[in-house]
Amino acid sequence: MTMKLKISDPQLLFLLVINVAILLVATVFSHGDFLDIYNFQSMASQLPELGLLAIGVALAMISGNGGIDLSGIGLANLAGVVAAAAMPLLVAAPDAAPWTYTLGFIAVALATGLLGGALNGWLISRGNLTPILCTLGTQMIFTGLAVVLTNGSSLRISVVDPISAIGNESVLGVPIPFIIFVALLLLVGWLMRYSLFGIKLYLLGTNARAARYSGISQNRLRFATYVISGVLASVAGIIIAARTASVKADYGNSYLLIAILIAVMAGVRPQGGYGRMVCLFFSALALQLLSSTFNLLEISNFFRDCAWGLLLLCFLASARVSWRDFFPNSKAQLRKS
Repeated sequence: MTMKLKISDPQLLFLLVINVAILLVATVFSHGDFLDIYNFQSMASQLPELGLLAIGVALAMISGNGGIDLSGIGLANLAGVVAAAAMPLLVAAPDAAPWTYTLGFIAVALATGLLGGALNGWLISRGNLTPILCTLGTQMIFTGLAVVLTNGSSLRISVVDPISAIGNESVLGVPIPFIIFVALLLLVGWLMRYSLFGIKLYLLGTNARAARYSGISQNRLRFATYVISGVLASVAGIIIAARTASVKADYGNSYLLIAILIAVMAGVRPQGGYGRMVCLFFSALALQLLSSTFNLLEISNFFRDCAWGLLLLCFLASARVSWRDFFPNSKAQLRKS
């Protein structure tokens, strides 16, 4: 009797194995406590912030030309700060109009993210600035503006039921932030696979010259990519503000490194032209499981940052090696008698 195992995406298989391995190790060390439902709910509440930033990083990397967005966490913090500072001026009594306050907060934050992403896109597409240097500069601008608006301290937001629910409540046991993350991940995944935007973006990242000869407007495509990345960052900022009931200019200092690590670990090529959202999901999940395991083992934050950096270097090095070197046939089959 012959059993066939079809390997259509080795990267996805690798990530699944990594997730299972981390889960098993954490379960053994915790004597089964890691599998507690409340632990999984806690992880699902923390994952969206990093996951949304990682989607933005992945989209920029897929576009090629050294594309990357380093301004994500800075823009996320700025979106929350601007919304928190503006809403008391627009809604005098949040408790009397909780939905007005919440919808206004979301609208202001999203508008801030859109404008920040548009600034990145314009500077990169029209100004021909190198993406990594451009977004590093705008990250400093976004953080600086947030510091000015908050005087360098945290800023409390009005705690009303709708906005508190966004960050802390669950639906059928699933945290709302996780539902938002999965919904946006599916939407971006659909856009990348079935829409003209996704097809053109993959072509642009794979071969910019061929994209230009086919009539694709590279400037418009890159501009749209960074706008989407900015909006995703602002959604992360909304979730952060709703979960913590406060905003701060320097929240999540290590998020940038982890977001890049999630994208690279998911198989998104730094050279551009390839990346799958399903792989990004399991990559983010693996790092969240690993982070929770570090918490379980009481490992210091300094060691974690060192571990994230080491993992990033390892995966950047491995990105130069194609899975086809190990599986010459993309539809390779393993046969076991």
